[in-house]
Amino acid sequence: MNSASPRTLLVRGMLAGLLAGVAAFLVAYLLGESKVDAAIAIEEAAAGAGHDHGGEAPVSRALQATAGLGTGVVLYGVALGGIAALVCCFALGRIGRFGPRATAALVTAGLFVTVTLVPFFKYPANPPAVGDPDTAARRTALYLLMIVLSALLAAGAVLLGRRLAPKLGNWNASVAAGAAFVVLIGISYAVLPGINEVPAGFPAALIWDFRLASLAIQTTLWTTFGLAFGFLAERALVPASAPKEAVQPTS
Repeated sequence: MNSASPRTLLVRGMLAGLLAGVAAFLVAYLLGESKVDAAIAIEEAAAGAGHDHGGEAPVSRALQATAGLGTGVVLYGVALGGIAALVCCFALGRIGRFGPRATAALVTAGLFVTVTLVPFFKYPANPPAVGDPDTAARRTALYLLMIVLSALLAAGAVLLGRRLAPKLGNWNASVAAGAAFVVLIGISYAVLPGINEVPAGFPAALIWDFRLASLAIQTTLWTTFGLAFGFLAERALVPASAPKEAVQPTS
C-alpha cells in the first residue's frame, strides 16, 4: 500500500460506518423502541401514578426515539467505522493472502465477535427499569472490562496462531488458537461477577425481546459496515483493469 492508503481507508471506513449507523437506526427504531416504551410503562406503573418524577423531562420521549436515537447511533457508527478501518489497514497482508474485501469481512467478523458477542453473552443488554441505579457505574465498568479482556485475548489468539502456523499448518494453528481463546473467555466468564438485578414480576418475555432487538441492531451495524467497507476498500486499493486498446481494422 502507498502512504495515502491509511487515510483513504479511514475516510471510507467512516463513510461505511455512516451507512451502517443509518441501517442500525432503522432497526433500532422498528424493533427496539416499542420494547423501551413497554419497559418505561412498567416502570411508571410500579412507581405509582401519584409519584412525583421531578417534572417533565428536558427532552420528550418522541424526540429521544427519533432524532436523539438517530444521532447517537449514526455517530457511534462513524466512530466505529473509523476504528475498524484502521484495524483492517493494519491487518491487510498480515493475516494471510487475502484481498481488501476478504480482509474487511474477516476483520469485521472478528470485531463483531470480540466487542459485541462475547461481552453480550456475559452482560446482556437490559431494558429500562431493569437494574439498580446505584450500581450503574459498576455494571458499566464490568461491561467495559469484558470488552477489553475479549479484545486482548483475541489479539493474543491471533499472535498464537501465527506462532504455531509454521509447525502445525495454518488450519491446525487457527483451531488451536481459537480453542485457547474460547477456554480463556470461559475462565473470564467464571471469574467476573454476574449481575442479576431484574425486579420481581418483570416480564421475562420483554427482557428476551429487548435483548434480541439489541443483538439485531448490532448485527445490522456490523454486517452493513463489513459489506460497505469491503466494497469501498477494494475500489480504493485494487486498480481497475485497464481497457483493452481498440484493434485497428486492417485494410
